[in-house]
Amino acid sequence: MTILEAILLTIVTAATPLLLAALGELVVERAGVLNLGVEGMMVMGAVCGFAGAVVFDSTLAGVICGILAGMALSLLFALAVLGLAVNQVAAGLALTILGLGLSGLIGQPFIGARREAVMQLDLPGLTDLPAIGRLVFGQDAFVYASLILTAAVAYFLGRSRPGLSLRAIGENQASAHALGLPVIKTRLLAILFGGAMAGLAGVYLSLVYTRFWSPGMTAGRGWIAVALVVFAGWRPGILLLGAYLFGAATVLQLHAQAAGFGLPSQALAALPYLATIIALVLLSLGRRGASPAPGSLGLPFVPDR
Repeated sequence: MTILEAILLTIVTAATPLLLAALGELVVERAGVLNLGVEGMMVMGAVCGFAGAVVFDSTLAGVICGILAGMALSLLFALAVLGLAVNQVAAGLALTILGLGLSGLIGQPFIGARREAVMQLDLPGLTDLPAIGRLVFGQDAFVYASLILTAAVAYFLGRSRPGLSLRAIGENQASAHALGLPVIKTRLLAILFGGAMAGLAGVYLSLVYTRFWSPGMTAGRGWIAVALVVFAGWRPGILLLGAYLFGAATVLQLHAQAAGFGLPSQALAALPYLATIIALVLLSLGRRGASPAPGSLGLPFVPDR
């Protein structure tokens, strides 16, 4: 049971950054914008969060710096796709390339530095329960925040009036504009939220998952987050399940390497990404009828002058 508990704890750790980044991308895509720059925003959040925590000797300062870094990069994306109506795919790819290059420059002085572990919840009598104690009552604040944010996003999109307006804009931007809905403003706020979530996911990687900075440490997690949104059919509840499934795939390949399976380590490391592709293909084959993607996803919007 101790080994099983350790595996489950590492699955939660591996799934949390995927969930945080995917939640932000889900809201952005629900608004009708396709942002492929999640990887770049995540790595910028990771380096700025770690740098802020080291410079100010404060995890909270690191969290704020990482979120602001993700939002700053997302604002640049918003200026391009909303202000200039450029191609969203090209802008997102450019954002990722920019984030990866800029993060390497910013993080150069912090290579080799380390941070102490983030404090975890400790409830006497509950955290010490066998099997589920640490799993349920002994996580860090990021894990609980990701679960609360999942519920909040589900409520926002499904029950609140601003959330329904956002979904209407994503489904048909022209009709929403004709009805007087603020398309540009709504999409700007959605993009900023997506940047903040990607930045927070990056902070988790550098301050909790590894506790050090390394160039390119996101290792494709931003792309998995984008794929998770499609896998979940743009639904927050399924997104939560998908994040933990792909987190489990990541952890299991690490255990497979440790067990000395007769496969190259590079092949085992590629398993989570292969599982992502297979899941998306199977999901596409299993769907019938129209795609659940927002109708205006990826389409530029130029309001009537």
